[in-house]
Amino acid sequence: MYLHEPKKNAGIYRYQDLIAIFNDCFAGPYNTRLVKGGDEPIYLPADEKRSYHAIFFAHGYFRSALHECAHWLIAGEARRQLEDFGYWYTPDGRTKAEQAQFLRVEVKPQALEWILTSATNHPFCVSMDNLNGEETESTAFKNAVYQQVKDYCEQGLPQRAKTFFEALCQFYNRKAVLRIEDFLHQDDDQI
Repeated sequence: MYLHEPKKNAGIYRYQDLIAIFNDCFAGPYNTRLVKGGDEPIYLPADEKRSYHAIFFAHGYFRSALHECAHWLIAGEARRQLEDFGYWYTPDGRTKAEQAQFLRVEVKPQALEWILTSATNHPFCVSMDNLNGEETESTAFKNAVYQQVKDYCEQGLPQRAKTFFEALCQFYNRKAVLRIEDFLHQDDDQI
């Protein structure tokens, strides 16, 4: 049983619940906390000013929290010692070339985010995260995200991702079973 108990109001998605569930799972063993942030999400390893690693998600948005958790859940130990896991990032307004590079590193996090949203019964759609940039075709990216979800369903989740998935399922009263049949493919409204 996790320390944080669900609220009576089913169907309400509160970022505070995600913070409590994540921190129950990982604050102790990994010295990592999920924190409500401001405009831009960022991961900051512990330093002399803060004794714990912090995953800051944007504006208290539920989906932003799940997405940033997904990045942390797949990052290896070395990457978790680097600011923003050492990834290159250019904000919204990317060129086609920059967007292509961005999407290459987003397949696994967005696939895992989709799995985590399924654990909460929250809707999911892929994010191109480039509203003010050059237009990019999204079908190939959607297919790649779907294929990665399929791979996770067949091969299992990494251990930390599995721990968080199961904790979310428990909190939201969902079955902790990954089946590709539970995920709609490309042209369906969900992704």
